[in-house]
Amino acid sequence: MSSIKIAAILRAAAYSPNHIGNDAAILNLAAEQLRKRGCEVRIYSEEQFIAGAVEERFILHMCRDRRSFPMLQKLEDDGALVVNSGYGVENCIRERLARILIGSGIPYPESIMVDTNQTVAARLDAMGISRAWIKKGEMYACHKEDVTYVRHSTEAQEMLQEYFLRGIRRAVINRHIDGLKLKFYGIAGSEWFYHSFPLLDNPEGPGPELFDIDDFRLTAARAAAALDILIYGGDAIVTPDGRFTIIDINDFPTFAPCRNEAAAEIARLLLRLIKARR
Repeated sequence: MSSIKIAAILRAAAYSPNHIGNDAAILNLAAEQLRKRGCEVRIYSEEQFIAGAVEERFILHMCRDRRSFPMLQKLEDDGALVVNSGYGVENCIRERLARILIGSGIPYPESIMVDTNQTVAARLDAMGISRAWIKKGEMYACHKEDVTYVRHSTEAQEMLQEYFLRGIRRAVINRHIDGLKLKFYGIAGSEWFYHSFPLLDNPEGPGPELFDIDDFRLTAARAAAALDILIYGGDAIVTPDGRFTIIDINDFPTFAPCRNEAAAEIARLLLRLIKARR
C-alpha cells in the first residue's frame, strides 16, 4: 500500500475552542494507524490547505474554516476522496443542521431560526418556550458564548441582541429539554459505536432503564447520513421514559474518551473507501 498517499488536514485553531490538543490528537492517531497499514500520510494545517499546499487525492480532514468548504467540494467533484465530505461539513453549520435533521424526521428540539435583530420574545411565549439554547446560526462555534442557555423569553431577546452586537446575523433557538445528557461517537459502515452518560457515577453504564441504545445508534447513523458525514459524534438528551433527542452532532469530533479505538476505525473506513475507488 506504499503507493497510497493521504493528506491529513488539521482543524484551524479558531474552530477548536478549548480542544486544540484533542483535535490534533485524534487526527495524528488516525494518521499513525494509516501508516501502520502501509500508507504515506502527510499532516497539513488548515491554513496550508487553504493556501493550496495539498496535492494528494485521498484527503482526511477536520476543516471548518468557511474558505475550506468550496475547495473541499471542488476536490470531491473532481474525483478526489474527501472524508468527511465538504458538503457534509457545511451541512453541520447550526442552521443548516437544524433544518436537515428536522426535515429528515430525526428527533431534534423544537426550534426557530431567526435574524439576531428580530423581536422573538412574543413568538417564544406563544410557543410555550421559556428555557432555551441560543446558538450561532451561520457558522461553527468559535467561543463558548456562541452557545448560550437562557431561562425565559426576555433573556432570550437580550441574548439575541448581544449576538447581533457581536456581528452574528443568524441564530438557532432550541427548546431546552430536561433529561440525562448522552455523548456518542460513530463511524459509518462500522459496528463500532461509543456512548456514555457523563453525569452518571458510571458513565459507561446502561443509563435510563427504558433507553434503547440500538434504536439510538440507528437514529444517530440516520442523522449522520442525512448530513452526509461519515465520522461523527454529538450529544443527546434521554428522558426518564427512555425517549431521546439529538441536540447536537458534529463532523469529526475529538473522540476524547475513546480516541485509540476511534483512530483504528477511521483508518479502516478510509482504506475501505480507497479500495472501493480502486
